[in-house]
Amino acid sequence: MNRYPFEYEHSKPFLQQVGEWVADVFYDILPEAGFEVRDEQIYMAFQLERAFAEKQTIFAEAGVGTGKTLVYLLYAVCYARYHRKPAIIACADESLIEQLVKPEGDLAKLAQHLSLAIDARLGKSQDRYLCLAKLEHARTDYEDVEIYRSLYEELPSFVHKSEGLQSFYAYGDRKQYPHLNDVQWERINWDPFQDCFVCDKRHRCGQTLSREHYRQSTDLIICSHDFYMEHVWTYEGRKREGQLPLLPDHCMVVFDEGHLLESAAQKALTYRIKHTIFEEQLTRLLKNEIRESLAVLIDEAIERSEALFELLERQSVSISGSDRRQINLNDKLIQSVTKLRGTLDGIEEELVFESELYTLDSYQLRIVEEHLEMMQKALSLFQSSSSLICWATESPTGLTLVIMPKAVKEVLRERVFSMNMPVVFSSATLSINGSFDYLAYSLGVEKYLSFSVDSPYDYENRMEVLAPKWKDGASFDEKMGTAVKMLQRTEGRALILFPSKEELNQFKDAVPSYAECADMSFGFEGDREISHLISDFQRDEKSVLCAVTLWEGLDVPGPSLSNVIVWSLPYPPQDPVFTAKRQEATSPYEEVDLPYMLLRLKQGIGRLIRTREDSGMIVILSERIHDDAALREAIESLLPQGVVLTVD
Repeated sequence: MNRYPFEYEHSKPFLQQVGEWVADVFYDILPEAGFEVRDEQIYMAFQLERAFAEKQTIFAEAGVGTGKTLVYLLYAVCYARYHRKPAIIACADESLIEQLVKPEGDLAKLAQHLSLAIDARLGKSQDRYLCLAKLEHARTDYEDVEIYRSLYEELPSFVHKSEGLQSFYAYGDRKQYPHLNDVQWERINWDPFQDCFVCDKRHRCGQTLSREHYRQSTDLIICSHDFYMEHVWTYEGRKREGQLPLLPDHCMVVFDEGHLLESAAQKALTYRIKHTIFEEQLTRLLKNEIRESLAVLIDEAIERSEALFELLERQSVSISGSDRRQINLNDKLIQSVTKLRGTLDGIEEELVFESELYTLDSYQLRIVEEHLEMMQKALSLFQSSSSLICWATESPTGLTLVIMPKAVKEVLRERVFSMNMPVVFSSATLSINGSFDYLAYSLGVEKYLSFSVDSPYDYENRMEVLAPKWKDGASFDEKMGTAVKMLQRTEGRALILFPSKEELNQFKDAVPSYAECADMSFGFEGDREISHLISDFQRDEKSVLCAVTLWEGLDVPGPSLSNVIVWSLPYPPQDPVFTAKRQEATSPYEEVDLPYMLLRLKQGIGRLIRTREDSGMIVILSERIHDDAALREAIESLLPQGVVLTVD
């Protein structure tokens, strides 16, 4: 069987032959199957050919309807087969992964119309999988225990047996539990504090089995940005511990919706410390035969850790519009950290001596040593507070201290962009006013190729953009009244985008009191698994979908999405990450807040028109548009050519 979908000639450059085949696909093969010929795809193909040939990073900005996904998929499959290593397609989030692999998605189209068998496997983020250890506790720890008991009883029988598995069996994926809301799911999913090394079910865990499956892919591994950056961040540590990296060796990577990679990197490149987990790790040592000097230090470390987290509770405050708590870094807090670090130094020295006595289980000892090493690295950043960004998050089991080094750009530059492989950033929104500098600088990309192609759709006659004006300065009641009127105008069929969960929940609480919406069906992100919410929205034409994370990637063609309501302009939150970026900027609003908002707004606007036949309206609920002429001008510059911002 031919490895490539074309007759390979050894005398000609491989990528030149790929380019010729891609041209045949778009000019001959797909048009014969009823597809429209798009010059934008051929142009993009030539640009990608250069990036692959030179193994460079390329910003591929292509508007809606240009068919950019088909182009990079064709190149990725051929390149993977040439190098005999899989290509990575990293999507911004799990809902985008589902868009790519759904039955009517681009992979299915290629398989059907090109008779091309593509080995594409999903590498989903760890927190998308059920944790058997947490499920065990959930059966007794929560009010709705019946839900978790039912889930436990429905587990595959091999989970509780010892015989070997005969074949791969997928289970434990978040998608398989659509009836659980986000709170219920977070009680039983994997989280960074799960100690998988000592779990007796780790070899029967759905996450482990899925990992073994996707590693065998010969063409594509499709994952999220978060998962790819987790792979990058843990690569050296996992190799040092004798574990396989999260992803296998690969030949190239595509970052779909690549403008969101920075936030994924920030999320992955963090240290997380929790008192209850630290105490659990050290208490494990007390169950062994250890010397009194070590036992005393362990008790002291637990006390100092507890004191540190009690201090963090008092020294942190909630941030509106964010699930993070702002920490007030002061001398008292730094002194508490210094004391804890001193005790940890003593424990590490004692463990060296204990290891020579062979009184401790070597496996458990290594786990504790790795945890202490992580804590020392994280807490050492406090010694030079200018090099860290930190915050706290709350949970039923106490605060988590999250510490992130500021040098995210340096990590990306070293571990992603210097790997001598093609890196493709694909999105409809990578530039601002024609420049890619904002994105390149924020990611640490020093050398890159780039191009932009516009959407071929007739936006001027198919898109209406409204900016309503109010008497009382856009009060909540005024915005609710306008939103309800706009929903009536399209009889539902709307996507409402919120910048924060806080604003979504406020709308969710208020909308039942509006009789005009009584016959409308609403879906709220967080109530159920997101891909099922999207499917229901598309299937129920007059329904309304309310979301925080669907500013990009949502692809719902047809009348089901005829109205996009932007609840408020999506400026970045006042959380520690963006506060740090603002502090480093000469002009924080122009360099940080405005570019972020414009990119996100442009993505949100892009949810409306997905095919030539689509039409509808964008409604932006913001008083600032009317008060700030420069802001209004910046927003108008985002709109497709011929589309006018109308004050309603």
